[in-house]
Amino acid sequence: MSVYTHGLRVHHGPRAARAAVELLSSMRFAIALLTVICIASIIGTVLKQHEPINNYINQFGPFWAELFRTARLDSIYSAWWFLLILAFLVISTSLCIARNTPRIVADLRTYKEGIRAQSLRAFGQRAETVLAETPDVAAHRIGQLLVSGGWKVKLQHREGDGWMVAARAGGAHKLGYIAAHSAIVLVCLGGLLDGDLIVRAQTWFNGKSVYTGGGLIADVPPQHRLSPSNPTFRGNILVPEGAQSGIAILNQSDGVLLQELPFTIELKKFIVDYYSTGMPKLFASEVVLHDRETGEAIPERIEVNHPASYKGIEIYQSSFDDGGSSVKLKAVPMAAAAKPFEVDGVIGNSTEITNGTDRLTLEYSALRVINVENFGEGATGAMTSGADVRKVDLRGELESRLGAANKTNKPKVLRNIGPSIGYKLRDAAGQAREFQNYMVPVDTGDGQPVFLLGVRERPDEPFRYLRVPADDKGSMDDFVRMRETLADGAARSRAIDRYIARVADPKRPELAEQLRVSAGRALALFAGAERAKADAVSTGGWQAIAEFMEANVPESERERAGAVLVRILNDVLFEVLNVSREKAGLAALPADEKTQAYLTQAVLAVSDAHFYPAPVAMMMTDFKHVQASVFQVARAPGKNVVYLGCLLLIVGIFAMLYVRERRLWVWLAKDGASADGAAATMAFSVNRKTMDSDREFEHLKDRLLAIRKDTAS
Repeated sequence: MSVYTHGLRVHHGPRAARAAVELLSSMRFAIALLTVICIASIIGTVLKQHEPINNYINQFGPFWAELFRTARLDSIYSAWWFLLILAFLVISTSLCIARNTPRIVADLRTYKEGIRAQSLRAFGQRAETVLAETPDVAAHRIGQLLVSGGWKVKLQHREGDGWMVAARAGGAHKLGYIAAHSAIVLVCLGGLLDGDLIVRAQTWFNGKSVYTGGGLIADVPPQHRLSPSNPTFRGNILVPEGAQSGIAILNQSDGVLLQELPFTIELKKFIVDYYSTGMPKLFASEVVLHDRETGEAIPERIEVNHPASYKGIEIYQSSFDDGGSSVKLKAVPMAAAAKPFEVDGVIGNSTEITNGTDRLTLEYSALRVINVENFGEGATGAMTSGADVRKVDLRGELESRLGAANKTNKPKVLRNIGPSIGYKLRDAAGQAREFQNYMVPVDTGDGQPVFLLGVRERPDEPFRYLRVPADDKGSMDDFVRMRETLADGAARSRAIDRYIARVADPKRPELAEQLRVSAGRALALFAGAERAKADAVSTGGWQAIAEFMEANVPESERERAGAVLVRILNDVLFEVLNVSREKAGLAALPADEKTQAYLTQAVLAVSDAHFYPAPVAMMMTDFKHVQASVFQVARAPGKNVVYLGCLLLIVGIFAMLYVRERRLWVWLAKDGASADGAAATMAFSVNRKTMDSDREFEHLKDRLLAIRKDTAS
């Protein structure tokens, strides 16, 4: 029997209906649908699903982002066209099975014992001999031998004392076709059951609608909520420590739906265990499930890859988040007009702050208590990533273990650099910058601890860090005072006087005056009190000094003049630092290596601070950490259907690949030369000719007809 690729041919009804049935039931149509589904699945794997539209705009641009949204490529597995193709594949494959199964079953029941004796000589694998026994005795003997060998046998007695022995084996090969195609149907049905089809059907026919607004979950109207008896869903639920929740959020392409659960989840404790390097080795949640109907409390422990199950709903440890941690921040002035202040906030909330006439919104976005960074040689570590240790970079982990050509042999040096606060400053136009500042100073390897103040314009960019040195008390106070002193003209003059008194020769007042003018001009440029030229871009720092040199010093003399100016400016800034300390009632710093290391980094930080895109930097002074677990809750009735489909697929593929369908015929007739002899003709047929089938044929010749290979004709 051969499996046909054309469709089911209906001989009655309208021509269009017959053509539609023929198309739907054809194997070519099913293969085309399966190909489209595979391509769509690849797109859904490569392209992140259910991301905000701004993420696609930032990554691909407005045109492609709009195309993805229009074609529903950002939510392929719940797109109407994907579900429609899946449904058509189920129908098409079912019709293919319905068309071919009767022929397969009929073929399994027939032994084809009516084949003509002359036709056996046309087979490629055949043998002929004369047996020393009558045809009926030989037929029964051969039949019994085949039955003992696992064959199914049928004997046919024909007129003229002839016997036909028909046998078959390996019928599971054809059953493998039914099993494999049934598996496709079951897997697709399981996908439809566990997908968004039933949820979307409730929005189409049950009066439910997607919610696109904001606010508290308790304020969402009933038309956006699904019943606890919903047969299938998959959503996320965030539960802070010490709190409980019983409503899951189902993300849709155009909003969300709320799924009521038959129980509430109370998070007692979120647990994170770490290796000695600071990397995580365990995420777990100790929860209590409260049944809404009976009030029963069931304690459970949920770990990654170890979900809990209750009332047919699986609860997985999906992720983690902040549960409303409270933070206390102190504003460090980064602009001349800014003033220091303190503010308290809660992660996820926002506060209105003012910068003179400008109003800014301070959004508290993230508190990371542990930040493990790589400080090995050549590693960027804390300078660029700002990564949370508990978020696993799977791609990076895989690449680090594969033999890539760019694989480095430099050892990693992992170190926890302490807590950090992430926040956004949003202006009146709605534009926001993202900031990440570390709470404690970090030693980056040069011996001078620095505070890392990170900023980026877009989420897809890495953080750029301003490195502010920590003073002898581990704070930023010296840096802040130094900047305030630079903005004070009288304080700058006092610092210059101290510098002149220290380095100038009292006997040459004319040189001292020239040095005073040069130092005053350089310090004013560095402080931003003067501009190198009218159209200067910079507002101070080393960039202003460079613009001044380009505008006023011939190119041939810039290197020598620049070296002199840098040395003068560094000496004057040392006096500025000590003047700022004396104004605060502190002792002046000695001119030693430790002070020089601090001053070098402080001068760089003051220079870079002119480019800091915010009037203040918010530094965290205290916090109260509240953890939260993100659980994925799923009711998946199609799971067992998919498991059955996978089992059938394995069985079917193995049956089609490794089970050979064989048929054997032996025609026994009276031998004209001997009254007690029988002329035997044997033919062997196999669906896939291999070396094993050749060996089996030789074995059957020897066992049934006593014909060895060296005597075979």
